[in-house]
Amino acid sequence: MKNLEEFIRTNRQAFDDREPAEKVWQNIETRLYGKRSSLALVFWRAAAVLFMGLSVFLLYSRVTESRNNQLVMKEFKDVESFYVREISDKVDMIEMVRGDEAGLNGFTNDFKQLEAMYEVLKDEMQARPSKKVKEALVLNLLVRIDLLNQQLHKIDQEIADEVPKKKSSDVSI
Repeated sequence: MKNLEEFIRTNRQAFDDREPAEKVWQNIETRLYGKRSSLALVFWRAAAVLFMGLSVFLLYSRVTESRNNQLVMKEFKDVESFYVREISDKVDMIEMVRGDEAGLNGFTNDFKQLEAMYEVLKDEMQARPSKKVKEALVLNLLVRIDLLNQQLHKIDQEIADEVPKKKSSDVSI
């Protein structure tokens, strides 16, 4: 035994550059783990491929969702600026005709409730943009514009009713 140890020590470099054949490693692996080692390897490879595929899918869906949300936000900003300008113009017209003392009294409560709902929806849009929230916001703006149009129509009717009364009172004098 001592001779063998000395032989190995003196010739160690000659042994270091050689490796056993692949078949030797397979035999060692089979003895250690049994025949299941190749099946386990296939299982782990399949699991790794499945994990990578799922990761890519989730990453792609998040990127796509993020792009869609950005597009929804951009579309909404454009629509919002148009409708807010329309609402502002109509409010100014009503205030100009009615004056500061009357303001929007006839429908102020409804209008303020719509504004409050709009702010809640706008906060939701900032937190979680989606097409449904965008549609709800646009609908709110449209309802407010319709409310203002109704008020302007009432003002037009009042003015139209006052004009004949003034003419008839002028004629009787």
